[in-house]
Amino acid sequence: MCGIVAYAGPRPAAEVLIDGLKRLEYRGYDSAGIAVVVEGGPVSCVKSAGKVNALERLLRENTPELMEAAGCGIAHTRWATHGEPSDVNAHPHSDEKGKFYIVHNGIIDNYQTLRKRLAEQGCVFRSSTDSEVIAHLIARFYQGDLPRAVAAAVRQLSGTYGIAVVSPLHPGMIVAARKGSPLVIGLGEKENIAASDLAAILPSTRNVMYLNDGDLAVMTADSVEVRNFENMPIERETTRVEWSADAAEKGNYPHFMLKEIFEQPETVENAIRGRIDHEMKSALLSGLNLTPRELAEIGRIVIAGCGSSMHAGLVGEYFFEDLAGIPTEVEQAAEFRYRNPIIEPRTLVIPISQSGETADTIAAVREATAKGALVAALCNVVGSTVAREAGRGVYLHAGPEISVASTKAFTSQVTVLLLLALLFGRNRRMDRTDGARLIAEIEALPDMIRKVLEQVPEIERIAKRYAHCNDFFFIGRGPLYPAALEGALKLKEISYIHAEGYHAAELKHGPIALLDPAHPVVALANNIPGRDKMLGNIQECRARKAPVIALVTEGDAEAEALAGDVIRIPECSRYAAALPTVAALQLLAYYIAAERGCEIDQPRNLAKSVTVE
Repeated sequence: MCGIVAYAGPRPAAEVLIDGLKRLEYRGYDSAGIAVVVEGGPVSCVKSAGKVNALERLLRENTPELMEAAGCGIAHTRWATHGEPSDVNAHPHSDEKGKFYIVHNGIIDNYQTLRKRLAEQGCVFRSSTDSEVIAHLIARFYQGDLPRAVAAAVRQLSGTYGIAVVSPLHPGMIVAARKGSPLVIGLGEKENIAASDLAAILPSTRNVMYLNDGDLAVMTADSVEVRNFENMPIERETTRVEWSADAAEKGNYPHFMLKEIFEQPETVENAIRGRIDHEMKSALLSGLNLTPRELAEIGRIVIAGCGSSMHAGLVGEYFFEDLAGIPTEVEQAAEFRYRNPIIEPRTLVIPISQSGETADTIAAVREATAKGALVAALCNVVGSTVAREAGRGVYLHAGPEISVASTKAFTSQVTVLLLLALLFGRNRRMDRTDGARLIAEIEALPDMIRKVLEQVPEIERIAKRYAHCNDFFFIGRGPLYPAALEGALKLKEISYIHAEGYHAAELKHGPIALLDPAHPVVALANNIPGRDKMLGNIQECRARKAPVIALVTEGDAEAEALAGDVIRIPECSRYAAALPTVAALQLLAYYIAAERGCEIDQPRNLAKSVTVE
């Protein structure tokens, strides 16, 4: 969950590294540091608690010459797991003699055993981190060959890691290794750059090489050689990334989150583009690589995901069961592996992950594969671990999502799940007329979201009215129940307000005891099946004097009359309702957080890509 950058080339290394850290700061932002190796000189290592701007200010004020020095280097922005955020615990870490510097993303499970053993051998530890043991191990194994020493060191490690190593004994060389944490190498003209995410690489090059688990890369300005942990050369394919660096910029928006909310009409269009079969009234999803007969043989679907991806899966459960008649269940990806799930021969497992690097979802993919399931992933990042290990699936085409709180990835996930349900439905019991009707609604989704975005002034007014409240309930029914979960998650993530999502029928089973005038309820009362019962729930809330913010279908005067404040959603069926509804909830959460002065793109204690368990 940390960000790593490593650079070898003719440009000032510190400038490249700082720029890369800024682009990766959504992966961790409690401390940062760099280590630069200049030919013939010692390693210059500077690190600081706080955000990357604090590190940059320290460099420019105290070591301006370092910002101009050519060389190679490594950098890190941290999301703390072991040891509180501090200058000492910030990366890079080194051995006691300052000969080997490392940055690390992941968790070393056996670090305490290694640390005790190394301390008995005379190693002096400065930090409280698990990562520092790696530098000391490299020093113990070093006999003149840095790649061999790194390979020997990582063979001692248990856990997950993406690491990059530099040494003044080998100026111009960077050694990187991966197991369970993402690493990608950008291949440039007389320069190469490695990072834990494409965002840090795209300003330099769009030609990339993804490392697999068990890969060790030896990188200089002129070459990249990939080996295994036994130090034997192996080949890795080079691919070209279609994203541009501009896609990861804020533009004129105050926050990435707001930009990404407003990108949703286009990203949903991208998820749909080229995937509608108008002749057959079905969907075209070639990434599944399944014949009609193989599709028809699927007897059960299991969806695995975490956070927003799990909520998208819960919406998809309604799609698959209602439109295709396929029994479907949704698993929290972390639980999937540990509860030993029953996977039958005709089971399709759909892991969902924006980054494709979520540790728990990767583990679910591996467990499903080991149990003989058919696995098809929904990912946003080409070449990600989930995408590669699943071997088949559907890309979201949402572009880079920088804000920690997911917005456009969620709506793209739901859109792709609806396309999948269309495909499965037409493969089974859905006739051409119903297929055509669903296609028309899918193609109308971008405009539905645009209509919601036009209500910003009203949503901002409502947000300001309730921003002082410290407890919210979100309630919904049917496919809008997971939408309520997602709305509550968005609010708690970025505003730090206690928010809970409930199925509306659950109000009477306990939560209603908490309702009072200081406890607003966001009621998803769209005109879909269950709407009449939702109106009854709203009356229950009003009877307890709880303020109600109702999301209602345009023109539903009865529903509007019951609510204190109203956000209008375009008329649509229950299959489309979650997308414009969640877009409205994203805006509500955003403007409440903005009114409270919160750090919206980088909320406390959270990181974008959860690459550790």
